[in-house]
Amino acid sequence: METKKSLRRAWVTGAGGLIGRYLAETKSAEAARFEIISLTRPMLDLTDFAVVDKRFRAERPALIIHCAAMSKSPDCKANPARANKINVEATAHLASLAANADFIFFSSDLVFDGRKGNYIETDPVNPLSIYAETKVRAEQIVLNNPRHTVIRTSLNMGASPNGISAYNEQMLAAWKKGQTLNLFFDEFRCPILASVTARAVWELAAQQRPGLYHLAGSERLSRVAIGELAAARHPELKAGIKPGSLREYQGEPRAADTALNCSKIQTLLSFPLPGLTQCLQDHPEEPF
Repeated sequence: METKKSLRRAWVTGAGGLIGRYLAETKSAEAARFEIISLTRPMLDLTDFAVVDKRFRAERPALIIHCAAMSKSPDCKANPARANKINVEATAHLASLAANADFIFFSSDLVFDGRKGNYIETDPVNPLSIYAETKVRAEQIVLNNPRHTVIRTSLNMGASPNGISAYNEQMLAAWKKGQTLNLFFDEFRCPILASVTARAVWELAAQQRPGLYHLAGSERLSRVAIGELAAARHPELKAGIKPGSLREYQGEPRAADTALNCSKIQTLLSFPLPGLTQCLQDHPEEPF
């Protein structure tokens, strides 16, 4: 058994969010190789660079898994300067501090414009939103260091600390407010349980295999199909779902099909990345 002194120290930023929560709480053998320090925004403001510097020098993490972000597209559009500060500048600062350490940055399938689908890591990006633009800029900074890693993921599902970060939680919250869920049958993602994401990331971290990876569910699902899976668990949702077409949408551009091809990371994992439908059937205890 490893002693605490022999463990590699790991920071997990954004531990108050969905993926960060699961990373901090994972009990896998790979996660057990690390002394995990969970960081939430009240604990450490990543935009206060002087404070971050001081804490980094004191704790000297061998690994940073950077989940913290301004992740809601409407918020990023309303305040692009703040989105840039949090998503780009804070990421660049952490990556610089961790120049000689391992660094894993979470990006998004929304770096793609959705015209193609089945995206591989070498496909050209074309972000359609301020949020996605900040992720592209941060990716470029992180990948300048050959020791560092970018994980592009899709919709993550589960139970977040605040109860509203996961897409499944947002659907339930909207229904409870009496809102209609306008879900498109021609907009596709590859949703994944956050618990699966966390397990895969810790396996990758333990192997120290840097680079750019896609990490998502193995099943391409429309927004309507995701809503129907939620309604199977929460029948009250069914009446609130209104199927529609992206072609009828009046608003900011939306990526129609950002399905991710995860063949690259799959070769490094000890388990097959599951599709959401099968995963929920096999694990009814998983929050959804």
